[in-house]
Amino acid sequence: MAAHNPLKSDTTRRGERTEILMFMPSVILLALISIFPLAYIIYISFMDFTISVDSPVFVGLNNWVRVLTDDVFWSSWGRTVLYAGFGLLVEMIVGIGVALVVFQLPKGRNLVLTLWMLPLFVAPVVAGLLGRFLLNSTYGLYAWFLQLLNLKVELLGDVSTAMAAVIAIDVWEWTPLITIIVLAALQSMPQEAVEAADIDGAHYGQKLRLVVLPMVAQPILVALLVRSMDIMRFVDVIKISTEGGPANSTKIVGYRLMEVAFRFQDFGAAAAIGITMLIVTIVLGKLFVRLLMKGGVG
Repeated sequence: MAAHNPLKSDTTRRGERTEILMFMPSVILLALISIFPLAYIIYISFMDFTISVDSPVFVGLNNWVRVLTDDVFWSSWGRTVLYAGFGLLVEMIVGIGVALVVFQLPKGRNLVLTLWMLPLFVAPVVAGLLGRFLLNSTYGLYAWFLQLLNLKVELLGDVSTAMAAVIAIDVWEWTPLITIIVLAALQSMPQEAVEAADIDGAHYGQKLRLVVLPMVAQPILVALLVRSMDIMRFVDVIKISTEGGPANSTKIVGYRLMEVAFRFQDFGAAAAIGITMLIVTIVLGKLFVRLLMKGGVG
């Protein structure tokens, strides 16, 4: 057995201390940036600002009781689950499918990928405006196509279609992000396993299910984590295109938070709503991190 080397151990410990000291300023700065807003929003959730913004009144759990017994709050969470569930499902299917197609292209891959990525460079507010104009029942392009099929539909003005229209706008804008992440994973994937599957006579479906997807499962989880956290707080498209309507059919929890804070100026209730969103985001993050630590879902 090799003899203990105290010099090497001391060197290692000094290196670890140096690394910790180098990271400490960034950690302290991030902690200060995060801890103060969190503590302040918790403080706000126990205060009443409706009488005077400059002199809030302590009301204890009153804001929390009003929020947690509010039917609109729970309905907005239900619509958020619907919005996120269908939106993420379509984004993942289309994004992964396009990534697989682009990965197989012998030529023109960069051109196709550049064109596909264009929606990512569009601001969410602009995406909402585009959706509002294109889906308008009077002069919108897609409404005109539907009229050619003898379908008169108020895509953004009908309770039955407004949520689907908003999801479609979100899918158009953010699916390229999924494609980029998955394509990067495909390009870094070791080709030996795919070649071995070819030698064994596996067809494309078997290679995709048994070799390719398990290898890119973790990047897919990362993409899903990023989008699931983002989709709750993105309200730009809804604000511009439907303003939460018609009949609150597109009012997700992020829009409800904005409405309570800036329209009703009930900052205490808005803080309580924001903390519930933070808790859900933390739970989702821990779930995805646990799946990542286990090596994926397969």
